[in-house]
Amino acid sequence: MQPRVILDSKKLNITLTRLCHQLIEQHKDFSESAIIGVQPRGVFLADRIYKKLAQILNTKNILYGKLDITFYRDDFRLKSKPMIADKTDITFSLEGKNIILIDDVLYTGRTIRSALDAILDFGRPADVELLVLIDRRLHRHLPIQAKYVGQTIDSITSEKVKVDWKETDGADKVWMTEGKD
Repeated sequence: MQPRVILDSKKLNITLTRLCHQLIEQHKDFSESAIIGVQPRGVFLADRIYKKLAQILNTKNILYGKLDITFYRDDFRLKSKPMIADKTDITFSLEGKNIILIDDVLYTGRTIRSALDAILDFGRPADVELLVLIDRRLHRHLPIQAKYVGQTIDSITSEKVKVDWKETDGADKVWMTEGKD
C-alpha cells in the first residue's frame, strides 16, 4: 500500500480551528476547564489547541498541563525494551475542573484508559471529555469514545495512522500506510 495523506497542512489547520470553536461553544471562557495533553504525541496537538484557543479568546488564562502515562499502561512490563517516561507537567489541581483530555489518535482506547487512571492522581475532575485528531473507530478494545473528533477513519488492523508535526517531523500532515501501530 502506498502511503496516503489524510490531512495536509491546510486541512489540519482548518480542523484545529473547528475543534477550538467546538470547545469554546462548550467551555465558554475556560474558567472552570483545563486542557491536558497526553505524552508524548498528544502534547503536540494540545499545544496547538491551547495556542489557538488563547488567540481566539485573547487570553492566556487557560489551564494547560501535560500528562505522562508510562507507568499506568497495561503493557508497561510487557515491552521488550524499557519504556522511557516523559515529564508530567500539571501545576494545578484538577479537583472539580472540566478536563479536556487531548491525544492525537484514538485506536484501541488503552492509552486513554491509562490517562484516566493517571488523571485521578491529580484530583477528582467534575467531567472529562476526550478530543482526538483522528478516531480509528473500528478497532476499540475498550468502550471509550471521543466527544471532539478532527476526522474519523475506517481502516484495517494492518494499516498505520501517523501524525507528523512540523516541530518534530518537519511538516504537518496525517497519513496512512501499511504497518502496525
